[in-house]
Amino acid sequence: MRIVGILALGAMLGGCASVTRGTTENISISSTPSGVEAVVSGLEVPTTCMTPCSIVAKRNADISITFQKEGFESQTVQLTKEIPATGAAGFAGNIIAGGLVGMGVDAVTGAATDHKPNPVIVTMQPVAPVHRPPPPAKKPRPSRAPEAGT
Repeated sequence: MRIVGILALGAMLGGCASVTRGTTENISISSTPSGVEAVVSGLEVPTTCMTPCSIVAKRNADISITFQKEGFESQTVQLTKEIPATGAAGFAGNIIAGGLVGMGVDAVTGAATDHKPNPVIVTMQPVAPVHRPPPPAKKPRPSRAPEAGT
């Protein structure tokens, strides 16, 4: 009886996106110039890497990446979640094999979604120089003329 139950469960999950695509994805991160600190928010464990780098993220994570480098303006990129054709196919497979259970698993894990943009590529902008007024010009000191009669 257990074997029949295991086989039935396997058949139900066979078409769902969490099985065909997995619940995690690799996200590539790069910048111009390279060597920028990328602080990734929204993961279970706070993550920082130096570009170019890549991370593994759960498909259902709400991710933002802040890029920081001395002499450049910080930039933050908010990733969105989209359902690509492959995710839609896996999700649709639930109709045939997984039913409501498979759809529920895919919805909770985000298995049918991909983060966009991926790869994440930024071009850092130099910090604008602070314009300070030039120092006042020094006035020449009047020279002391020798006093008459000395």
